[in-house]
Amino acid sequence: MSAQILMNDCKDKMVKAIESTKHKFASIRAGRASVSMLDGIKIEQYGSLMPLNQLGSVSAPEARLLVIDPWDKSVIPMIEKSIMTSNLGLTPNNDGKVIRLMIPELTADRRKEYVKFAKSEAENGKVAVRNIRKDMNNSLRKLEKDAEITEDDLKRFEDEVQKITDTTIKTIDQLLAIKEKEITTV
Repeated sequence: MSAQILMNDCKDKMVKAIESTKHKFASIRAGRASVSMLDGIKIEQYGSLMPLNQLGSVSAPEARLLVIDPWDKSVIPMIEKSIMTSNLGLTPNNDGKVIRLMIPELTADRRKEYVKFAKSEAENGKVAVRNIRKDMNNSLRKLEKDAEITEDDLKRFEDEVQKITDTTIKTIDQLLAIKEKEITTV
């Protein structure tokens, strides 16, 4: 494997780490309704666990309301049970056709908890980025050991990997700052 292919692979993996962190942040509640809040909810149906969005449409018609409209109305009790057992702190109300989830106002303690969770997710993203850097550097050293690149090339590529790592970590920090502001804004 050439060093340039490794560098492209490194960039791709770093972008995926950022996307993963963004996805985790999207599922953290910030006081207003977001359909991504329900992404982690799975319902046992048709012999397997299915994501909620495959059993019906999920919408946020108002800032503090989520509406789930299942295609098969017989799954409503199972959807309610899954929402109740999740740690979202939401109570479903149904009228036999749709399930409504009112999003309560966040308390100061709950906001602090969400900020702490967001920081934890950001740190997980940074750890993933550092692991990618370590793997790339090890692969580059192996190329140098196998005489596929020179020692100067190794140094140059390691510096490039470090620059990509620094940029990616800075991006994750910026995403965290945005999410913190979103959570703490009343």
